Amino acid sequence: MQHNPKFLSRVDQARRAIRECTVDELIQAKNEGKSFTLIDVREEREFAAGHIPGAIHLSKGVIERDIESSIPDQDERLVLYCGGGYRSAIAAESLVAMGYTNVISMDGGWRGWRDAEQPVER
Repeated sequence: MQHNPKFLSRVDQARRAIRECTVDELIQAKNEGKSFTLIDVREEREFAAGHIPGAIHLSKGVIERDIESSIPDQDERLVLYCGGGYRSAIAAESLVAMGYTNVISMDGGWRGWRDAEQPVER
């Protein structure tokens, strides 16, 4: 997908303010039984077509509105992902601005997960 320059600039800005992990780091954390909440920020149709097992769905369009009801503990470890890591970076930055202290965006996102031939839930 070809992204517009201003969108990419916005993503770069967000990435400077957040923490990121790789798909391999998420796989390792899952294999080690580390505790975290995995949040899929893609659109509903994307989530319904397939998602990482155990992920909850809070799309980028509503995450700021709904996060406090879904995850009231602002210190809970949250790992966000989208299609490739761009939308999740922006969403992570927003949650950090709201006071969430342990937010990570997974670079590579859903495409990276699928490329790594990891399990999928529908």
